[in-house]
Amino acid sequence: MAEADAFPFERIFAIPLRNGLTRPRAVRGSGTKMVNMGELFAHGRIRNVEMDRVPLGEREAAAFLLEAGDLLFARQSLVLAGAGKCALFLGDDEPVTFESHIIRARLDEAKADSGFFYYFFKSPMGRSAIESIVEQVAAAGIRGGDLAKLDIPRVPLSKQRAIAHILGTLDDKIDLNRRMSETLEAMARALFKSWFVDFDPVHAKAEGRDPCLPNALADLFPDRFEGSELGEIPVGWEVRRLGDLLELAYGKALKAEDRRDGNVPVYGSNGQVGWHDERLVAGPGIVVGRKGNPGIVTWTPGDFFPIDTAFYVVPTANCGSLHFLLHALQGHDLASLGADSAVPGLNRNLAYMSDQILPPASLLEEFDRFVSGLSQRADQRNKESRTLAALRDTLLPKLISGELSVRDADRFLGRAI
Repeated sequence: MAEADAFPFERIFAIPLRNGLTRPRAVRGSGTKMVNMGELFAHGRIRNVEMDRVPLGEREAAAFLLEAGDLLFARQSLVLAGAGKCALFLGDDEPVTFESHIIRARLDEAKADSGFFYYFFKSPMGRSAIESIVEQVAAAGIRGGDLAKLDIPRVPLSKQRAIAHILGTLDDKIDLNRRMSETLEAMARALFKSWFVDFDPVHAKAEGRDPCLPNALADLFPDRFEGSELGEIPVGWEVRRLGDLLELAYGKALKAEDRRDGNVPVYGSNGQVGWHDERLVAGPGIVVGRKGNPGIVTWTPGDFFPIDTAFYVVPTANCGSLHFLLHALQGHDLASLGADSAVPGLNRNLAYMSDQILPPASLLEEFDRFVSGLSQRADQRNKESRTLAALRDTLLPKLISGELSVRDADRFLGRAI
């Protein structure tokens, strides 16, 4: 970047940079929402997400409330890659402030597009600029004074807005897909709870009410309860041990350096950890955290490779519904069934001893059929999002560097969405 094509970041500020508020854990829990480092690292674009709440006075509100378009920078991180990470605050349905480990930059809208500079600081060029001011002591960090003096590219405002629109359109579609997937997953959880935890159709029939289901489906539910070791359960249903319904099979060691580029997801104890070109298990399937983060239950729609910190579920002949087993496992406190060792772990033999209410196979088939449809739709949304994210990550550095024109990128975007 030539000197004539760059200028200090502070020239486009609407107000000076500001560090956030210090609020100890003891006073958190109610009040105004506060962006913490967790939200900054989890969400590149922050809008209506769950976060801590803190007390905030009127005078503090005037200085520390966020506005849509504010850029937030991580002052510190345990690793170099996190120092100076930039997030874009898109707004919220209620007031939001920010914590002391975050620097707020509010840009002058007449001079700069905050969306463009969010993407600039995500690009290799912007990241390189940030790393030039990172100080590495006990932890990596940046200072506001250095950030203000940082050289940024001179790009016409109209071009800034065009680039931000192209990349923002992709992120908006990814966000929409994520919300739709979450809705579909919530529908599956709600159905499982209604049928197999709260027994809503059975209660309705027992009380002479319409269960609001197609007749053929309603006929699969009994109209009365009977006693069991777990209390009242629908007549004809069973209480079985988890070990009767599934096996928690061990994953296989696969070091990061031994993984080859491919489209097979690799799962560990905390969900997906990478990709490989060879499957260990034919999907769909269920992965359960074994070591480190025991008890985390993850659904995978296709072939997968569980590593040795995880189990994967093998159904027995007593229960052929993977979707039922997924939600059943999520309802058990597996994390409390720990192995007796220094590293937190799930003892599968203790898990096998847990009781589970099991409905008849005919009802499991209906549940699996319905929830499979929801799962497939969510998977389609997730696949599309991965494709769009790859497209965004390809366009980002080319647009920021000028290698790709806005006109060409806009035509490409029109074909992709």
